[in-house]
Amino acid sequence: MPPFISLTYALFVLFVFGAVVGSFLNVCIVRLPKGESLVSPPSHCPHCKTPIPFYDNIPLISYVWLVGRCRFCPARISPRYFVVELLMALLAAALWLRFGFGIVLVVGFVFVAALVVISFIDLDVRIVPDIISLPGIGAGLIVSIVNSQWSAVQSSLLPSPLSSFLGILFGGGILLFVAWGYQFLTGKEGMGGGDVKLLAMIGAFLGWPSVPVTLFLASLSGSAVGIALMASRGVNMKYALPFAPFLCLGAVLHLFFGKQIIAFYFQLN
Repeated sequence: MPPFISLTYALFVLFVFGAVVGSFLNVCIVRLPKGESLVSPPSHCPHCKTPIPFYDNIPLISYVWLVGRCRFCPARISPRYFVVELLMALLAAALWLRFGFGIVLVVGFVFVAALVVISFIDLDVRIVPDIISLPGIGAGLIVSIVNSQWSAVQSSLLPSPLSSFLGILFGGGILLFVAWGYQFLTGKEGMGGGDVKLLAMIGAFLGWPSVPVTLFLASLSGSAVGIALMASRGVNMKYALPFAPFLCLGAVLHLFFGKQIIAFYFQLN
């Protein structure tokens, strides 16, 4: 089989797999904040509650085929369903192109899937679910220990146990300090505890150097979006933007380009 066919086939399989996982993540985004089961009841229209048949539940294709509407009622289905499926499909393919097959692909895919769920839940209901971030902290540390002890899966792209542990302390500690400082100076809560746990999870998976890079990229992108909203919608500076999506964006950028970003920064200095 020619190499370009193998490449195309691998990308197609990963794209489809990512879209299927994205379909499940949509269920998580809707049901986790409500404390509902992820398996029961089966997928149904959020408006008329009619169960969705399997042929209307094909990732990406069904949404386009039905033009973003329920087959059984005239209600529109949120474009978020399509966006999450496409995002996970693209991330799955990008992870393979960047890291190849191996433990980094598996760990990276699970990590970005968690970040996608956290981002969209925070956008929807302004919470960062502990049910993802807290186990994620432990999972990131365990992955670093397994990677360091078993040479068969060892990868230098994953952090050492020490770096992962320091990432937890540094990631959680720095945001906790900022939150306390802001509340002390203003008397208002400026950052929720969910963001603190999220950055600790990011530090666990990516190691302590990821924390300042993630925070910098999150602050930069958050400021850009905030300025754009003030210019386009006339919102004032007190408008509260959810910070978790920007932390997740910073973490994904560090996962793909962290070493290059750090090297570029030191070249400038």
